[in-house]
Amino acid sequence: MDRQIEKKKGLKKKHIYMGLGAIAVVFLIYQAFFVENVSTIKVDAEKLSIETVSKGIFHDYITVSGNVEPIATIFLDVREGGRVEEKVIEEGTMLKKGDVILRLSNPDLSLSILNSEAQLAEKSNFLRNTMVVMEQEKLQIKRELLNLEFDIKKKERKYNQNKSLYADKLISKEEFLISEEDFQFAERSFELYMERQKQDSIYRSIQVSQMENNLHNMDLNLKLVRQRQDNLNVMAPSDGQLTALDVELGQSIPKGGRIGQIHILTSYKVVAQIDEHYIDKVRVGLSAILERQGQEFELKIRKVLPEVREGRFSVEMVFVGEMPENMRTGQTYYSRLQLSSPLESMLLPRGSFFQKTGGQWIFVLTADGKSAEKRAIKIGRQNPKYYELLEGLESGEQVIISGYDIFGDNERVVFN
Repeated sequence: MDRQIEKKKGLKKKHIYMGLGAIAVVFLIYQAFFVENVSTIKVDAEKLSIETVSKGIFHDYITVSGNVEPIATIFLDVREGGRVEEKVIEEGTMLKKGDVILRLSNPDLSLSILNSEAQLAEKSNFLRNTMVVMEQEKLQIKRELLNLEFDIKKKERKYNQNKSLYADKLISKEEFLISEEDFQFAERSFELYMERQKQDSIYRSIQVSQMENNLHNMDLNLKLVRQRQDNLNVMAPSDGQLTALDVELGQSIPKGGRIGQIHILTSYKVVAQIDEHYIDKVRVGLSAILERQGQEFELKIRKVLPEVREGRFSVEMVFVGEMPENMRTGQTYYSRLQLSSPLESMLLPRGSFFQKTGGQWIFVLTADGKSAEKRAIKIGRQNPKYYELLEGLESGEQVIISGYDIFGDNERVVFN
């Protein structure tokens, strides 16, 4: 006989599963539509560097290190070769222009100078003797002209007398014609001699001028030859410090050989090495500021050396006006090199966040200061202290500028 089975009342296992499923669906719906899906990380705010964005004057400069060098360096080359007989001055000595540094000897040069002097003296005497002979010839021509003038007068007087006698039939016609021809010949001879004197005078004046020039040149040559002997004494060409002298007693030095150098210490220059990234911005005339013991000194770029070595190029900077006291060659100083004119901009303090973001985004603190969110920004120029902020932030906003490696790929930072 069949027996009716009564249904059990109460919570069954399938009901539990159905409830859990409903809860899960509701949770997923809540997460999808009501909860903001942003990856978040919690950090200790005291371990972060937080700075405030401000508005101010942006100075487009870079900090460069440079070594102090003398304003100029003069190399010592010997004008005449010889053997070192005496080192008058040692390295490191302060020199005055004309001070003797080395004394050299050269017997061959001394003999050559004596021969040159003898040859020049011989040629000079020859030219002077030639000029004396020319003056004597000039006097001889004047004497001959004087004789011709008296001869003309005598023959003219005889011709006039014979002319009167012939008119009175007292002499023969032949005698009259002879006196007339003698007189005419004397006149023609005088004219020809005057022409010769004129030509000789022109020739002599040219020749004398040439000889005088030759004598003058010979005198100059003789002085130059004698100066070669003086060149055996190597002298300082300018005031300065003898910083190198690479010679020893008894050493033979060829003509034109380099033996040392002199530093001109009337002023100094700073030679700085700059990253090649700035080679298009750096030019002659840019200003720089050197700080020393709380004082600022102005520098100006005098020369830009275009050669790039190991990613850097060199510039020479000179002081404008006052320069620091007690400067020494080889000292190292840091200077602020101004690349362009100051400009009012939004200023973002520099930080290691740039290595992670490349300046494209940054974490910005919320108004309550309890968290920070990722925001896109745009950065322009930069100097050792600030970035020039072009867009993305407002003055007064606070940002995290320390490194972002601990944040991973999270887009929100919550402070503990």
